[in-house]
Amino acid sequence: MLNNVLSSAVVFDRASPFEVSQYVNQYVGHHRLHILDAERPSSSLHCRQYADIGLSRISYGSQVKVACPDLMGVYHFQIVTRGSCDWSFRNSEFRLHAGQALMMNPEEKIDLTYSADCEKLIVKVPEEVVKTVCLSQLGAVPKQGIKFETQVVELTHSQAFLSFISAIFHEASSAEDLDAGELCSAYRDLLIRKLLQTFPNNVRQQQESVAQDRLFQRMLGHVEANIKNELGVEELAAHCGVSVRTVYNLFAKHLSTTPRLYIKQMKFKSLQQALLTQPALRNVTEAALDYGFTHLGRFSSDYKQMFGELPSETLRRRRA
Repeated sequence: MLNNVLSSAVVFDRASPFEVSQYVNQYVGHHRLHILDAERPSSSLHCRQYADIGLSRISYGSQVKVACPDLMGVYHFQIVTRGSCDWSFRNSEFRLHAGQALMMNPEEKIDLTYSADCEKLIVKVPEEVVKTVCLSQLGAVPKQGIKFETQVVELTHSQAFLSFISAIFHEASSAEDLDAGELCSAYRDLLIRKLLQTFPNNVRQQQESVAQDRLFQRMLGHVEANIKNELGVEELAAHCGVSVRTVYNLFAKHLSTTPRLYIKQMKFKSLQQALLTQPALRNVTEAALDYGFTHLGRFSSDYKQMFGELPSETLRRRRA
């Protein structure tokens, strides 16, 4: 699907890899090139600027090693369309084959080794553009900046994404005005959104965390609103439309406790406030039964363990 994109945007064809490398250093990303075999290679490069993003199709025609000290202020989406390419990061190594892709972050140091038949597509996106789109579409950017995980994504399982990437490249090849236009900006913004959706990153993690926080606050609100009722984990799960396991996980994450223990503690705190502030409460038994405590001996013992005094002593303090 992607092997013939940018066919009308030839920069080099059957050229020296060092000519290609010089151009790439200027327009795609800073690197150092080392040829690893003795044969005389024949390289090709197709490039086109589209709105604020750079689109490239590159093949060195030989086994080469590319050392990238860092990507200054840009992200690279790179997908192998033919052959294979080895990625070497500080703590990990990957071999990508046709149909597999990686996202590269600004300031990451990476070594790449191309097979002799390797061809790649590279999409270069300025860091500020990604940040702007993220702010406008999602409303927030992580404090440490937007970071994609070092994770290989199998795009052969994402035909919709591949079709969109193909459309971007073909649109860039045929567009008459490549520097302006609402259509170019719309394609660019949609591309960034799809990259954020397809490749694991801290923006998605932050969104999931915020969603979980809101879900947890909804649970706490339900407990508070129904504090006198018989509340269970299953009811909280049903109220929020999640599994029982999710309820336990959220309470463990946010409060380091179980939902049952939290509900019990909140009942005791609400009951204590009632004993201290509600003159209409005539005795402790009435208050305990009102909150669903039917085993009065155990109730008094647990109450004293939590507050350091018996509920009858709390009631006397209010009357005093």
